[in-house]
Amino acid sequence: MKKHPLEQWGSMVASKKGRLLALVFGFLLVVVLSFAWPQINSIKSESGKNLPESEMSQQAAAIIAEQFPNEAGTPLLLVWHRESGLTTDDFVAIQKIYGELKAKPLENQTLIPPYDKMPPQAFVASASENGTTIVTPVFFEKGVATDALRESLKTLTKTMDTYNVQLDKNLASGDLHVRYSGPVGIATDAVSLFSQADVKLLIATVLLVLVLLIIIYRSPLLAIIPLIVVVLAYGVISPTLGFMADHGWIDKDSQAVSIMTVLLFGAGTDYCLFLISKYREILFDIEDKTTAMKLAIKESGGAIMMSALTVVIGLATLSLAHYGAFQRFAVPFSFGVLVMGIAALVVLPAILVMIGRVAFFPFIPRTEEMAHKKGKKQHKPTHKISHKIGRFVTHKPWIVIVVTLLLLGGLVAFVPRIQYTFDLLSSFPEDMPSREGFTLIEENFSPGELAPVQLVIDTEGTDINLRQPLTEISYIDSVVDVQIGKKNNDIQLYELFLNANPYAKESLAHIPELKAEVAKVLEAEGVKNAESHIWIGGETASQYDTQQITVRDETVIMPTMIALIALLLFIYLRSLTATVYLLATVIISYFGALGAGWLILHHVMGAEAISGAIPLYAFVFLVALGEDYNIFMISEIWKKRRTKDHLTAVEEGVVRTGSVITSAGLILAGTFAVLATLPIQVLVQFGVVTAIGVLLDTFIVRPLLVPAITTILGKYAFWPGALFKKDE
Repeated sequence: MKKHPLEQWGSMVASKKGRLLALVFGFLLVVVLSFAWPQINSIKSESGKNLPESEMSQQAAAIIAEQFPNEAGTPLLLVWHRESGLTTDDFVAIQKIYGELKAKPLENQTLIPPYDKMPPQAFVASASENGTTIVTPVFFEKGVATDALRESLKTLTKTMDTYNVQLDKNLASGDLHVRYSGPVGIATDAVSLFSQADVKLLIATVLLVLVLLIIIYRSPLLAIIPLIVVVLAYGVISPTLGFMADHGWIDKDSQAVSIMTVLLFGAGTDYCLFLISKYREILFDIEDKTTAMKLAIKESGGAIMMSALTVVIGLATLSLAHYGAFQRFAVPFSFGVLVMGIAALVVLPAILVMIGRVAFFPFIPRTEEMAHKKGKKQHKPTHKISHKIGRFVTHKPWIVIVVTLLLLGGLVAFVPRIQYTFDLLSSFPEDMPSREGFTLIEENFSPGELAPVQLVIDTEGTDINLRQPLTEISYIDSVVDVQIGKKNNDIQLYELFLNANPYAKESLAHIPELKAEVAKVLEAEGVKNAESHIWIGGETASQYDTQQITVRDETVIMPTMIALIALLLFIYLRSLTATVYLLATVIISYFGALGAGWLILHHVMGAEAISGAIPLYAFVFLVALGEDYNIFMISEIWKKRRTKDHLTAVEEGVVRTGSVITSAGLILAGTFAVLATLPIQVLVQFGVVTAIGVLLDTFIVRPLLVPAITTILGKYAFWPGALFKKDE
């Protein structure tokens, strides 16, 4: 009789030669790649643009760069502040610092205004009305690596110390303070924040997984084994991604790398637990460890492969995004899970068989005969709680369905109340220097001065000046005199200052309104197809484009991902009915997680809004990872149904997978919850929502809702596949 492909694979990796080859090859591969290719975190190139060139704000930026060239460079904004009001000595100190910057320019410094030569009266006039704050720029070369800018700022900080200017003290103290803000300040703070987060995240994740595994399995050695497998997988993933980034095939994204680390330890440990639990179960009946592993791979290998493939394909759909940050997540996530899935079916079996039953010490699984020979009682797991849950679900399915749907539905009801923000700076800690500087500007100057709106028009030869009509628009505070294009006199640039925070949701909504109002004025002056001659740039317009493109990506990626996972499920389960209800339960769980996440983030943690990217990130992860648990449990029910009646098959499916899914879910939720300890709000929000979603899947959807629906549907749960046959 021909062996099952997975059984053949199990025989190969569990054999003496096979396991030795798997381990030697795995370790050699890690060593060779580590020496040959750079690690992904060592790559200096940071992520590229988020918005495509076709977006209006990017088109405006291109026209401005061509028609209104600015050779000054990228600005660092120095925000000077004294709570009691700036003094004459403060202005003198600032002038002396600029004198030093002129005499000894910082590395990559291009230009500084001549504040050292400016009359004191003119300098004082630049301060805020309340006299507490003044903003001065220093310009750096465009395109300089962030690490080089950080070194320049370290040198600048030494100069500040010389004049006793405070960078770290509380702003309420009576000293002269300075905060580095603007594009350079924000960029250097962001990189510093992520570089610190990487180390903290890795240590916290490893410790959490280790502690949870020891608590769950009470075996120190067994707790270490999955971590060894994950570390080996990471040893392949990191240099491979580094090679790709080094050759320009992918853009490195610090945020993506951070979350990928969490995903590897969370999902990777899950795959290891799926195999370990099946192997342990079989060791109670089979004495030979090689045979036991062969059967364990045969029984669980298909579910592990399908689970990993579902996540790989699900996460790969992010490559369809137009928004750069979404795209940059696709390859690291998909490739990472793919390698982890392979490691769980190659390296893990080799380690487990090589160590043998000792891996489970002190609770070593033995057959009855082995236990009898040693004069010990066989401690086979009884799964008492899982038995009670399985019996309740199969005997009271309608109660379970109604109660769980009411609970999830109640959480879903909060989703329409969620407020979203597309402001990158709001993701950073409030005490981060660049954000403190930003806040000082916001509090002491006109809100619109934070980021002026740049209006570009092509007059088509019409003699027109829009300054007066623009000033009359209710949400515009002031308008700078028109600038005429250097290469094309028909191109005009107006800088507009809004009378509200340019990053606020209401300000974003003004962008299409502004374009429509300007189009009316141009059409009245005889300009045809006026809208095609208007471009709006600046931060507010960029945030508006980000908002629109995020909506576009959600409408493309979410349905595509559902369709692809549905296809995979149907191919694997051969059941249209199961495919539909398994996907439906994961989707309602996702919306429940969003609602619950908003309750915690808004009402408990005080967040006024969450990042607009969270819904898509959470959807991709929760739907893909949620189907992992679905596949693992349904596979068990399908197998049991071949020899048992329907209700018994469902009950035993819950019993056999209950403890491992609970363990896996706790570990996965815990690793995502680690993100909530970081100082970066977007990661905190993502961690909270995803951890809640995993817990909902683990404790409500998987053990209760899915088996209850399977019970109610009876044989139709398997329609129309060949699974009707019990002898299959």
